Amino acid sequence: MRGRMKIWVLAVALAAMLPGGATGLRAQYSAAPAKHSIYPEAADPRADIAKGLAQAKREHKRVLLDFGGDWCGDCQVLDIYFHQPLNSDLLTKNFVLVHVFINETMDNADHVQLALRYGVPIAKGVPALAVLDANGTVLYSQKTGQFNSMRNMDPGSVNQFLNRWKG
Repeated sequence: MRGRMKIWVLAVALAAMLPGGATGLRAQYSAAPAKHSIYPEAADPRADIAKGLAQAKREHKRVLLDFGGDWCGDCQVLDIYFHQPLNSDLLTKNFVLVHVFINETMDNADHVQLALRYGVPIAKGVPALAVLDANGTVLYSQKTGQFNSMRNMDPGSVNQFLNRWKG
């Protein structure tokens, strides 16, 4: 019994010496991981597209506009596929990726109008993509929601798309 008491006292003493004491230790290991945001809601999509176009011009790339939201499971899958080894190098070598947030009810009018400006009918669903040259000319826009069921597709379909539009 006495041995258990010594161990308990030692454990309490060690925990107290940690930053934040035992409470800090508990908080450190029980905190939920930070949520990864793909489509920043507070971003200014017009400014982001302008930056993307400037970068594309400097680096001789195309701009890939990705309209969607963190609320969208298919958008999450598309992002996973973009960053898999099959597609990651192809994407970074040939495109500047710009994410444009569309809310779940698709009623953030300015962002929806921006999608329509680039020929992307958001009413067909997200994710929805458009490819621009470095001058902002639309080379391709999804008209029929081709990627809005990404969960039923594979990374190869994204690879085919990127290869088709890489320039």
